[in-house]
Amino acid sequence: MSQLNELEFIEGELFANIWQTDRIARISPQNGEVVGWIDLPGLLSPVYQLESGAVLNGIAYDSERKRLFVTGKLWPKIFEIRLVPKH
Repeated sequence: MSQLNELEFIEGELFANIWQTDRIARISPQNGEVVGWIDLPGLLSPVYQLESGAVLNGIAYDSERKRLFVTGKLWPKIFEIRLVPKH
């Protein structure tokens, strides 16, 4: 996989932003395989995405309170997100 950007180790998995996309790959550190995806299109209003550099690229995890945050270059906000399984 190419264009990995901003890596964060979260509860036994490696989370990696895919540069210039609204996706985060969840990767197994044991074998390097992608075990899931976090899709975040529409998270940031298009009003703030007018510049080409305004892309998702920040991942942070609060292990004490089990909170996941994402942000991006030129983004005016940090978002707390919750992961829910796809059905």
